[in-house]
Amino acid sequence: MARHKVEISGVNTANIKVLSNEEMKRLFVRMQEGDINAREELVNGNLKLVLSILKKYTNRSDNMDDLFQVGCVGLLKAIDNFDLAHEVKFSTYAVPMILGEVKRYLRDNSSVRVSRSLKDLAYKTLRVKEQLMLDLGKEPSIEQLAEKLGEDPMDIITALESLKDPISMFEPIYNDGGDTIYLYDQIEDKSLKEKNLDIRMSVENALRTLSPREQYIIDQRFIIGKTQVEIAGELGISQAQISRLEKSAIENVKRQLK
Repeated sequence: MARHKVEISGVNTANIKVLSNEEMKRLFVRMQEGDINAREELVNGNLKLVLSILKKYTNRSDNMDDLFQVGCVGLLKAIDNFDLAHEVKFSTYAVPMILGEVKRYLRDNSSVRVSRSLKDLAYKTLRVKEQLMLDLGKEPSIEQLAEKLGEDPMDIITALESLKDPISMFEPIYNDGGDTIYLYDQIEDKSLKEKNLDIRMSVENALRTLSPREQYIIDQRFIIGKTQVEIAGELGISQAQISRLEKSAIENVKRQLK
């Protein structure tokens, strides 16, 4: 069956070779012995790793060619700094470095502005984080980063948080196969508290008309946040039954509020 052809920066993604772990090890040994062709093979054999990371950013950049090249810069850095002695899979080490380059590029081209001092501390933290990952073979803690940089842990957290991408209020944050919960569902408008007091009392009165089982399901689903499958397991009934009871309870509440 023919594979779908997509070209990024002149690279046909359908023809990219994927290296096995053994091939990777042999190429790293050759590269560290001075074989420049081995380095090129390592780059070409890991381009799909870059592409897999870029999938989540397809709607964030108008020019995927530029983003692909930025990701390749991170890949080159990972290849040049990787040490076989740490016995860590190359992808485990490379992904944070590729992500770092991509995120830096997107931040530098973002309409959201962060103070230069905070940005500088964040970039410095990311560089130290990459080095500690190489030294420790695992992701360092905030405390380790703070100690290495001589900074307060809270300042490190604030700096790293400032680099996170803005999220739409309509971003889906939960879906168990039923209705999707969006970020705006979790945001409280305090100005409406007094106006909504009578509505809240009406809802509470309507909920009291439900059977104990229906009240339990509504409470566990919308207050505790459990899935229908989890509640089904607790009550010893099927997920389909939970779904029917939930819909019935909601309809009963709606009728009471009319």
